[in-house]
Parts: sequence; structure tokens; C-alpha cells
Amino acid sequence: MDREKTRQVRQMFSRIAYRYDLLNRLMTFGQDMRWRREAISHLQPDTEGMVLDLGAGTGDISLLIQKRHPKVRVVAADLTPQMIYRGNRRTLGGMVFWVVADASYLPFSSEVFRGVISGYLLRNVPDVAQSLHEQYRVLAQGGRVVSLDTTPPRRNTLFYPFIRFHLRVVIPLLGRLLAGDAAAYRYLPDSTEQFLTAERLADKMQEVGFQGVAFVRRMLGTMAIHWGKKT
Repeated sequence: MDREKTRQVRQMFSRIAYRYDLLNRLMTFGQDMRWRREAISHLQPDTEGMVLDLGAGTGDISLLIQKRHPKVRVVAADLTPQMIYRGNRRTLGGMVFWVVADASYLPFSSEVFRGVISGYLLRNVPDVAQSLHEQYRVLAQGGRVVSLDTTPPRRNTLFYPFIRFHLRVVIPLLGRLLAGDAAAYRYLPDSTEQFLTAERLADKMQEVGFQGVAFVRRMLGTMAIHWGKKT
């Protein structure tokens, strides 16, 4: 089952890689880059440490870190070669170390990274706890972990009908018109609504061993940034 989901996720992101960045901007009304910068601020990268961007996609987070912290060595790991190909061709892409890797079975030694950050990764992995264990393993003592991801919208809010309309109608329509792949963009709302709540994800991080776990919600509660530390 785990291998099948991994295969399906790889195939889906391979199909939409060429429109991935554009659709991210449109779906979030251009706010996703601000959330990525906020996530990086919680990572607090060392001046010359090594940072892992896990589920890097085309490298939005990696390239922001490289631009703001040019002495940091950034490793961008993603399951999909097509995403990495596009990321490597971007400005500053050649300064990043790109690796094809499964977030559940990382090809790195233990305690080698000063920080691990992911953007829209955890809801796509077959086993969240397994991926978090791997992130904990490769993170050095005192290092920080950060996750930016969607989170199920709370139903008892005034905005819930509008949020659901955006998830169920607007996003698949954008996927069909701009990427020719409505199915991939139906997966997004499905995976969002079936994912762990922000509170439960924080619990999972603590269960793995991360300390000082906290989170903030963004975009009417549909996005969450989590962070913690290995001590």
C-alpha cells in the first residue's frame, strides 16, 4: 500500500511539474511565498550549516534559503525527477545540491543536517510518523525541523462554505484549465481534508521526540506552519 501511494504521488507530480509553481501562486492568491519565508524564519538556519529541504519540488524554499543565507549548504530532496529538473534550471538552482529521494527512507547518514524543512510534503507521504522519524534521524542535536502544509479547515467557522467551494470547485477548475489535469487538483482538497489536524500533527512530532513543538495557522485556518527542535 505504501509503495502504491508513493508511485501514484510520483506520477501525479511528474504530470503537473511544468505548471506546479504557477498553480501554487494562483491557488493561494500569491501568499504561498510569504508562508515559505515565514517557515524559513522558524528554521533559523546557521551561517554555514547544512539544511535539508525535503519534498523540495522545484525548489522555492531551497532557493529562498540560498538567497538569504548564501553560506548555508542546501540539499533539496524530492521524489519526482521532473520537479528537480525544473528546479535545477532556475536562478541559483546550480548552487543547491539536488537529490531524488523518498521522504520515508532518506539516503543520508544520521545527524548530518542543522535544519530540516518541508513545504507541502507530509500530507503526501504514506506514513507521517515514518517520515518524521527519518527527519529526526538525519537532524543534528540542537537542529530545528519545520513543516509548512495544508490542514483540514475547521467546520465551525463562518468561512467554511467559502473554503470548501475554493477547495472543491476553484482548485480543480484551475488544474483542468492550466495543467489539463483536474484529477491531480482534486487530489489536493481530498488530501487536505483527510490529513491530520494541526493539533494532531503537533502531537505526532512530539511522539517522535521533537521538543518545543508549536504551530500557527494561516489562510483562514487552511495552512499550518509547525516547528520543533531535536534536543
